[in-house]
Amino acid sequence: MSRAQAESVIKNIIREIAQECSSKGEKISETVVAFMVKAVVLDPKNHFNVDRTLTKQDVQKLIELCVNRLLDHRSPALDTIKMQVDFDMQYMSRREFLDELCKVLQSRVAQISREITDSRARARDELEGLYHKIVSYVVQHSGLGSLTDINIVREVTAGVQSVFPQSELGTFMSLTKKDKERQLSELSMIVTGICLFNKDCGKGGESIQNLPGYLNEVIPDATRDLELELEACQAKAWKYTALVERLTETGFSSCKVPPDLLRQALYNLRQHEAFLKITLADVILCAKQVETLQTEFIEQLKLLKDKVHGKKAVPTAQVFPLFIDLAKQWSGMRDESALLSFLSDVVVRLRLHLSAQSQLLSETQLNTLLEGVHVKTDMERVSESSGKLLYEDKIDPSEMMSCEWFLPETTANFDTLPLQYRGVCGYTLVEKDGLLLPANTAIGILKHRERYYGFVSKEAAYKFASKPDEYISLIADRAKSCPELIQLLELYQQFARVTPYSEMQSGEKLLVKPLTKSDSSTQTDTHPVDMNIVKSYEWNEWELRRKALKLVSLRTKVTHSVQTDLSHFRRHNCTQTYLPKDAVCQTKRDGTSSVPKPQIYLAGLRGEKTMATNMIKVNLTRSVDE
Repeated sequence: MSRAQAESVIKNIIREIAQECSSKGEKISETVVAFMVKAVVLDPKNHFNVDRTLTKQDVQKLIELCVNRLLDHRSPALDTIKMQVDFDMQYMSRREFLDELCKVLQSRVAQISREITDSRARARDELEGLYHKIVSYVVQHSGLGSLTDINIVREVTAGVQSVFPQSELGTFMSLTKKDKERQLSELSMIVTGICLFNKDCGKGGESIQNLPGYLNEVIPDATRDLELELEACQAKAWKYTALVERLTETGFSSCKVPPDLLRQALYNLRQHEAFLKITLADVILCAKQVETLQTEFIEQLKLLKDKVHGKKAVPTAQVFPLFIDLAKQWSGMRDESALLSFLSDVVVRLRLHLSAQSQLLSETQLNTLLEGVHVKTDMERVSESSGKLLYEDKIDPSEMMSCEWFLPETTANFDTLPLQYRGVCGYTLVEKDGLLLPANTAIGILKHRERYYGFVSKEAAYKFASKPDEYISLIADRAKSCPELIQLLELYQQFARVTPYSEMQSGEKLLVKPLTKSDSSTQTDTHPVDMNIVKSYEWNEWELRRKALKLVSLRTKVTHSVQTDLSHFRRHNCTQTYLPKDAVCQTKRDGTSSVPKPQIYLAGLRGEKTMATNMIKVNLTRSVDE
């Protein structure tokens, strides 16, 4: 089967699965369906062979299995996969969001900017219409308010007239397109700064949002709510960890909930916790940025007041740059407000994927199952072993010389080492049937094939290090049965054939990502720009050596210069000489004398037990007179 045919088959399978789910009242995106298809094929329990073409029976079986899993509303694993897909498709980093926001704002004024710069107005009515468009551009570009707010339009119009009166339209029309765009942008920022300054002085601006005050109220509330939600999620995850750990040791007969569902609920909580931490870090960074912008904003307003206070006229060269800086800080706070709103929406969307886990066990049932069990936090698990850590509890590299170990005492930047499995102990994950426990890095870290692994104890580290490839393979096998672990534990390198959600296409081949290898070459001219040709350039190394020898031979030469009466004081003259060498002389000679070295030998010291010792002393020292 060709690649095109395979893609067509997969598209049809995904479309048929989505339609069947839709017919049963469940609307599921094709991205989730595509990943579920891959997850079902990866699961060894389903016995799919990806190396051969799927038969009709295989396709029907695949569709049936996928539909059953996608319609299982009691499955926390399905919620986790949906959460991962949703977050990966919706979430953007801070830089990506701000870049995208800038593009949106530019596209919003692109049409009116094009109309202004391309205008060829000559008549009076046409020039008035052009001036109104410039005012509309400033209103939209500044973000101070809406065009439907008459107060905003009036204030912006007054600001534009004070900076750019209608009589200067003729000069504006004579500029090039790029200069027009640059002047429009500068005009918008200057007018924005003027309106903000007037609002601070109490001379208008009632319709302009008090953005600093709004952010001062919203950011603490958002941070507090997010921290509380994260604490609640962690507390529940610690309870499920203690429950799974206890039932793994004592047996699952005391719990009516299947063990697979308990582990799936744990994975769901851990994934939610990971996403909340990412979002909280962005909110904290946003708060710091807002604090910096507000400080600069207040300082800029104070500086403007000092410049303008008590003066009827101020040079534009002094105040216009200050207005532009004020507008930039306002724009920065506006962007941070949009980012905060975006992050809040992300957190709300995450809550939609917790229903199956929340309905599995109520808080009362969970506490009943944990009666008599001390629920340990992640910090307690790590500090419990770290606080009482003795020398014999730490990894001793000499005990396993074949492995490479890193210890906190001997490794620089130890805390920044990127641990595999998101810092989870891989040995515990295998030996305790999928239990996720945080690794204690204080005992040491194993480096295997350029990857770093942490463990909960010294024994776990030694057992994992004795056969690391086997344990890594077992973790991959567990991820095949629980596909939500691929993203939760960041197993992308082990599942390189599984495409990340954000890159996934509905028509992509079932499992294997197409290999895009080809022979290619590039060629550039030696000197693309003729003006940059270096005349002294030499490609021949022998020519370079010849020039070097010429430079070296200058050491034996003397520089001469001649100066006449006419050239006196008209040119720089220089003379090069070598400083005198340091010379020394010696007028006395050192003399020495020596006496003979004593040489005395003793013989017969090793006597037998039955015989008396007969020692002979021989003096072979030379005479002093010799």
